[in-house]
Amino acid sequence: MTLKIQIDDSAAAGPPYEQVRAQISAQARSGELPVGYRLPTVRGLAESLGLAANTVAKAYRALETDGVIETRGRNGTFVAAAGSAAEREIAAGAEAYALRAQRLGVSEGDALAAVRDALRAAYG
Repeated sequence: MTLKIQIDDSAAAGPPYEQVRAQISAQARSGELPVGYRLPTVRGLAESLGLAANTVAKAYRALETDGVIETRGRNGTFVAAAGSAAEREIAAGAEAYALRAQRLGVSEGDALAAVRDALRAAYG
């Protein structure tokens, strides 16, 4: 079990920080990076990927906000038990969306179609 990240320089791949964030998140979700796995330091990962430290720091901040990783001060940064936090956040967002759609008088079918369109746009 080791962190594997590849940065694609094409414009279609998105900004490097987002590529780092997405790849770490996917590896944590799949279990490839288990809960408690210690991630490299910001500087260490930046050097190994040929990126600026601020780029990796931005990815780590986003991952921490998402509940995928947790920083334990000088002890390092670790993969968190993110599944449950992410699932709670998604469920809360879905509930809020459903209630809003209902208040606006949108049919269930139209609300689902809007979600499908948004997911297609987000996931390409």
